[in-house]
Amino acid sequence: MDGSLTGKILIAMPGIGDPRFERSVIVMCMHTPEAAMGLVVNKVKEEITLGDVLEHLGVEAPDPIASRPVLEGGPVKPDRGYVLHTPDFDAGDATQIVSPELSLTATRDVLEALAETGAPPQRYVLALGYAGWSAGQLESELHNNVWLVGDLERGIIFDDAHDKKWTRAIRGLGIDPSMLTGESGRA
Repeated sequence: MDGSLTGKILIAMPGIGDPRFERSVIVMCMHTPEAAMGLVVNKVKEEITLGDVLEHLGVEAPDPIASRPVLEGGPVKPDRGYVLHTPDFDAGDATQIVSPELSLTATRDVLEALAETGAPPQRYVLALGYAGWSAGQLESELHNNVWLVGDLERGIIFDDAHDKKWTRAIRGLGIDPSMLTGESGRA
């Protein structure tokens, strides 16, 4: 492994100290020595649906798609959409492979495909905004026990039980969430 967290999930530790990321589960879409980028996949934007986003772009969506929730992907560029999806949709250079089972597309192509029957990816989530880190920032946060790192699980990304994803992610590491504390020590 090259030390990259691309294709992993970050799980916020209790007491993270930033309310924007309290109990967050983040899919890491890119992690290099220069920067890191991920999408929060367990926080719903209550005031907006996928239909609202598509309507804003002048794209009409059929009802089951229009009522789908939109996620708060993070505080950076909150007006920009990012679609995490299964690899059965590909927009060429606009689609980034996150893992063998997950891709990311942030162009209008994928949003138009979501509104078409038969053309969209099998599973997907739309997030507005992203979480970003500058060089060394994420590594510092990991050193300070701000995040736990886990493997991707499609259910945690694509399931609709958003309020249960943090607990499921922690349990997926073999940890009882009630045993976690926001306090840490050093030996």
